[in-house]
Amino acid sequence: MFLAIATFKRYEKKYLISKEKLDEILPVLLQYMDLDEYCIGGNEYRIYSIYYDTVNHDVIRQNSSKPRYKEKMRLRSYYDKKDPEDKIFMEIKKKSNKVGNKRRIKLKIKEVKPFVNEGILPETKDYLSAQVAKELQYYFKRNKVAPALYAQYDRLALFGKENRDFRMTFDRNVRTRRSNFQFGESEEDELLLPEEMYIMEIKILGAMPLWLTHMLSEHQLFSRGFSKYGSKYKQDAREHNLKYQLLDRDGNEVDFDYFSNLVFD
Repeated sequence: MFLAIATFKRYEKKYLISKEKLDEILPVLLQYMDLDEYCIGGNEYRIYSIYYDTVNHDVIRQNSSKPRYKEKMRLRSYYDKKDPEDKIFMEIKKKSNKVGNKRRIKLKIKEVKPFVNEGILPETKDYLSAQVAKELQYYFKRNKVAPALYAQYDRLALFGKENRDFRMTFDRNVRTRRSNFQFGESEEDELLLPEEMYIMEIKILGAMPLWLTHMLSEHQLFSRGFSKYGSKYKQDAREHNLKYQLLDRDGNEVDFDYFSNLVFD
């Protein structure tokens, strides 16, 4: 069973690599790291996420502008869950000066809408979870958010043999959709990256091990910023597939042409 880790902080670096490259470096990694216990038989496990945003995509637009501080909220499950009584994770991810901080609580699916829309706190059994729930409650007061993007992908994960806080993940088969916000596959799903392309992520609390630095250099692997939600947003923006609800001074809905032709006093 996946544990409800309430809060942790770490540095994160991302890379895009091919399956061929993964096959090259995996034997080296396994000298210093162990496969996650959920990678049963050395296989990947699936992750399901639902990202929340405003109707005008304010959260992802702000995060995509490379600010010193950014935050986003999502639901996450490691199983295909739909029953209202099923428990999932609600997470708020923050990043300040490249240091990531993730805080999350476990709640029932039926508790999500009352919590997001009305601020009704879910049931919590410990002090730390209650504090994270209140932090999320404050987030919802400041941001009128709703489900904006569904994403699922297959993950291979490893932990350091000497340092369990040192982690590497490899995500592939990333599929997204902007409707039908339930955990599980749908005919609407679209592939975000080529199926054999992996998002490699290094997650660590301190300095990167020397052996890993050498390996990255030897295989000419260079980090680059990559966000699943951010990449999908930029793709949809380029293709003009996004809808906005823009209002004039009187609260009436208008389009972008209204603002381009408006003369301000």
